Amino acid sequence: MLFRDLVATSLAVGDTRSRLAKVGHLAALLARLAPDEVRPAVAYLSGLVPQGKLGVGWAAMSALPREGEGGGDPLAVLEVDRALGELAAAAGAGSAGARKRILGALWARASGGERDFLFRLLTGELRQGALEGIMAEAVARAAGADPAHVRRAVMLSGDIAEVARAALAGGDAGLGDFRVELFRPLLPMLAQPAEDVADAVARLGEASFEYKLDGARVQVHKRGSEVRVYSRGLNEVTGSVPELVAAVQSMPARELILDGEAVAVRPDGRAHPFQVTMRRFGRKLDVAAMQAQLPLRSWFFDCLLVDGQDLLELTTRERTAALAEAVPADLVIPRLVTADAGRVLALLEEALAGGHEGLMAKSLDAPYEAGSRGASWLKLKKARTFDLVVLAAEWGSGRRRGWLSNLHLGARDPASGTFVMVGKTFKGMTDQMLAWQSERLRELETGRDGHIVWVRPELVVEIAIGDVQESPHYPGGIALRFARVKRYRSDKRPDEADTLEALRALLG
Repeated sequence: MLFRDLVATSLAVGDTRSRLAKVGHLAALLARLAPDEVRPAVAYLSGLVPQGKLGVGWAAMSALPREGEGGGDPLAVLEVDRALGELAAAAGAGSAGARKRILGALWARASGGERDFLFRLLTGELRQGALEGIMAEAVARAAGADPAHVRRAVMLSGDIAEVARAALAGGDAGLGDFRVELFRPLLPMLAQPAEDVADAVARLGEASFEYKLDGARVQVHKRGSEVRVYSRGLNEVTGSVPELVAAVQSMPARELILDGEAVAVRPDGRAHPFQVTMRRFGRKLDVAAMQAQLPLRSWFFDCLLVDGQDLLELTTRERTAALAEAVPADLVIPRLVTADAGRVLALLEEALAGGHEGLMAKSLDAPYEAGSRGASWLKLKKARTFDLVVLAAEWGSGRRRGWLSNLHLGARDPASGTFVMVGKTFKGMTDQMLAWQSERLRELETGRDGHIVWVRPELVVEIAIGDVQESPHYPGGIALRFARVKRYRSDKRPDEADTLEALRALLG
């Protein structure tokens, strides 16, 4: 298949708000793919690079021309896949030059539309509307498979591209190999935000309310004495967390899959901030030294398998009972089952006082929906707000096409008198806000770079955040977590915006 056909499908998906139309566009393309084209094509349309990290940064991509047409024969999907594989494999002395040559050769053949697609794909900015749920429906339609079987396979494997390959090759029968298996991590179940305690109680009634820790999500698999630990991103991190391995090895069950959090703790038992915990998960660490410096404490809140029994379809109430039997009480997350908002509020204050993020609220009758951000899990957090300055915005896609949507946010640096970028967000905006900011930002425009519109730093916006973390990707060395627009502050001048140091103070 020609790469331009995939790009055309991506544009068509982004240009419609209709879910059915999106599914139709994707299914039509999937039905035309050769077997060896399925994995890369599905990954690209889902905004993913199958090879993972390529060693190509934003600066290198930004130096390439976005406009113009390439020369020579049209690119094929498999040629793009091979080029990205070569980029990922380039390492050692001379690798920077090799990556530049490989990327340059690919770019020389790409058309303007293909260049724009590749730029967004390789910089993580591709949001054309092919979300995993829509892609799963498209796979089912193209393969003649049951959509429920496709969704379950994705839930169990965490790999929509692999599920697509299996379904397109064998229909429902091809999906039979996807089941809960030890040492094959599942996508974690996710939560929606709740406005406050009253909102959570109104939506769930009597529910399980438990501490929400500001740690690293971990999934631990055990068979006999063999224990492996996986991160939220399904990467194995066993070697970095010997404390977790030892804790689970001592549990009496022969087989387990547990969902929980690992948190670095201070000598007084209080949790370190998230970014401190994440130091334990670096690639090249002296694990023994880090263990002494930043000991990890684990808490578990769900049990997905015990001694061969798959628990995913059981209710929260039943899985919690299994967890209590399998795991020592001091390793189980503190929780309270109630419908009393007053008791929940007291638990929330207790969690916040202990240095934790807030609470999770979980329906007692819900199954474990791996990879889903359903309404049966809610998160209650005390958001912090900061007044930041808009530095740029990106044109939206899908239903936001034609509006300036994703904001580049800057904090004030009093020493230099400039604003330093600390993150982006497209969340929290109403249609009315999108329309207003699109008009106002164009009035402030100073230049464009592809889909990015740079503006004079005059607009102050109030941003709610969950936290900040250290980041090498932004010049200030920090990045916002869970940023959401609250409102524009027409009452504030840019020189009244919050400072970079105020954000850095949250690092602890």
